[in-house]
Amino acid sequence: MKISIPKGTKDILPGEIEKYKYIQKVYANLLENFGFKQIRFPVFEHTELFQRGVGDTTDIVQKEMYTFKDKAGRSITLRPEGTASVVRSYIENGMSSYPQPIKLYYDITAYRYENVQKGRYREFNQLGAEVLGSDSPNADVEILNMLNYFFSKLGVQGLKLHVNSIGCKVCRTKYNEMLKEFFADKLDNMCEDCKQRYIKNPMRLIDCKQEKCSVISKDAPMLIDNLCDSCKEHFENVIRGLDEMNTPYIINKRIVRGLDYYVRTVFEFIAEGIGAQDTVCAGGRYDGLVEELGGTDTPGIGFAMGLERLISTLEKSGFVLPYEKNPVIFIAYIGEKAYKVARKIANELRINGIYCEIDINDRSLKAQLKFADKKNALYNVVLGENEIDTNKAIIKNMSTQEIKEVSIDSITKRIIENKI
Repeated sequence: MKISIPKGTKDILPGEIEKYKYIQKVYANLLENFGFKQIRFPVFEHTELFQRGVGDTTDIVQKEMYTFKDKAGRSITLRPEGTASVVRSYIENGMSSYPQPIKLYYDITAYRYENVQKGRYREFNQLGAEVLGSDSPNADVEILNMLNYFFSKLGVQGLKLHVNSIGCKVCRTKYNEMLKEFFADKLDNMCEDCKQRYIKNPMRLIDCKQEKCSVISKDAPMLIDNLCDSCKEHFENVIRGLDEMNTPYIINKRIVRGLDYYVRTVFEFIAEGIGAQDTVCAGGRYDGLVEELGGTDTPGIGFAMGLERLISTLEKSGFVLPYEKNPVIFIAYIGEKAYKVARKIANELRINGIYCEIDINDRSLKAQLKFADKKNALYNVVLGENEIDTNKAIIKNMSTQEIKEVSIDSITKRIIENKI
């Protein structure tokens, strides 16, 4: 019986994985230029972390987590996202004693049991970052500006920053009452999820994606129009900072987060034309999360993006990501004596950072050269017994068809110094 890959997962093969590596490299280099340091954390955590850190009223916790009992009977969950783990590590490792703010970024696989569709998998790759220890709107502006530059550097087209403020607990207490009053006589015409949200999480009524609910909620009061003075000032400073940095944005009053520890700035980078799953990157401020997970009162802001969805957006933009790296030189050989010399040269080139291929299948010379053509090597060289005895070999430039006789002893140096 053939064993196939589990639903919602994918193999990332040569030719495609180069896209991932390219984006990951650009991402890491940029974030480190902004002062971020990489963090790694476990693939699984105690389930309670995500119940408290993601929220037990969210779809992620209620419907999508991979949760199981370990051999000691403890409830363990595969990470569905990265923020909760970063905050847990911040608390557990005493990072509050470090110079603040702490800037951390990550590059992980994450796991959610959800409907599989284009750009959405049950195992997926996620890039994210968190800033802990700053409640200044300057931190918000820096992250948004950095992300805008990241997407611009990649060449993403049709991606727009949507930003909103969801206020603080003071704002939301009054706002939730306004929502309940507005939706009280409309619930019979709304989906079952929204009926539950009305009780547990009224703000989530605003962003329901079902058409009948969206139509009903379009006239609902918006939190951004009912902010307290402090939250209003914070948001105005964020908008002013974006304007000063020439970072384009759209104020989207319908972006919400339903949990108490999410406050003030929330944002999404939304792509046009990739289907229902059009949010490429999402984030926001969570000034109450560290305290919720047992730490001291510490402000924070962060974001996350799915690599698969980002790659899909890039491809829609018509951008060609770097693909296979072709070998600089292919060394063909005839006989055991020549093979030993060829192997030595190949090894010297490789440890000096040069991509070199050599046959390891004991093929005929004709088959080796055919293989070299398929690998698109820039240079070919053939070594045989005569070449070894005379210390002379012919190097052929496969692009120009130019040939040059060189001493075998000089091949490594010539290639490294680009003097062929």
